[in-house]
Amino acid sequence: MSTHAAEDAGSGDLFAANLKGSLLAVASSAFIGVSFIVKKKGLRRAGAAGSRAGVGGYGYLKEPLWWVGMVTMLIGEIANFVAYMFAPAVLVTPLGALSIIVSAILAHFTLNEKLSRVGVLGCGLCIVGSTMIILHAPQERTPSSVEQIWHLATQPAFICYATIAVAVTLFLMVYCSPRYGQTNIMVYVGICSVIGSLTVMSIKAVGIAIKLTIEGINQAGYFQTWLFAVVSATCIVIQLVYLNKALDTFNTAVVSPIYYAMFTTLTILASAIMFKDWSGQRASNIASEICGFLTVLAGTVVLHSTREPDQTVSADLYTPLPPKIYWHIQGNGDIAKQKEDDSLTCEFITVVRQDYFV
Repeated sequence: MSTHAAEDAGSGDLFAANLKGSLLAVASSAFIGVSFIVKKKGLRRAGAAGSRAGVGGYGYLKEPLWWVGMVTMLIGEIANFVAYMFAPAVLVTPLGALSIIVSAILAHFTLNEKLSRVGVLGCGLCIVGSTMIILHAPQERTPSSVEQIWHLATQPAFICYATIAVAVTLFLMVYCSPRYGQTNIMVYVGICSVIGSLTVMSIKAVGIAIKLTIEGINQAGYFQTWLFAVVSATCIVIQLVYLNKALDTFNTAVVSPIYYAMFTTLTILASAIMFKDWSGQRASNIASEICGFLTVLAGTVVLHSTREPDQTVSADLYTPLPPKIYWHIQGNGDIAKQKEDDSLTCEFITVVRQDYFV
């Protein structure tokens, strides 16, 4: 009887920990969703006054609205950081989809990025999938020391994953970013997602170390604690730089779902390799979690496919029209063509694309 009572008590503690982690993850998503919009508005203001972040400019650092967005994101990331102390990454990370819902709704009202009725359906799918994940999330037992986490991080399987992740990130940063970053959204978002999976693993390790230290088991004396902290800080800086580039270059409605899908998939994979989140779990629960994630992923795809692209001004806006033929409107209202060597009348009016003035 006493054994069963102890098991029930332990199960209750793990459920309570998962619940705390879920609530913190939801709060984190709300703050991060708001921060996407505020930062986007700050980037637009900074871009209007100088070089855009997407082409290497850092004028947004002088924009107060961008810093408001950064503070909002920091609050969300702190809540997310604490959530990883209580719940497994398989539970916390997919709940980031809620930030997509928040950013999509706010973008509809503040950035004029329209959200259709089908987009609302996508939001609903994200909520349903997130609920499935919460209900079937694994109950993770917290390691008792940073040394145990270090042992998990130095497994051959995770070392192999980390090596591949770093190699892919360097390739995208050094080779692909200068060549294709402005035209292919997968470059900037790919960097954020791949390096982000390592960020979560190192942040979770630091979070557990802080939690154990608060409980009276000091972890500051282990070099592994500080190594995880350095890795976390480095990865976070890289993520912020390239996330700013992605937001400034592409539509928020496109960046958010693609970033979520890639980041969440890679984080779940990294966590399953390092922390063995699904070890000992029933196949039915694992299948339910996967279905929940796929439902959320479907919601993000639906949400993305129904959004309008950014109406960005092309780089050649002020490039002269082709010299061979000009279109003009004559004084009587008739449209006519005029060759390069013909003289232009005083009624000449150049016709340009209307969407340049939208």
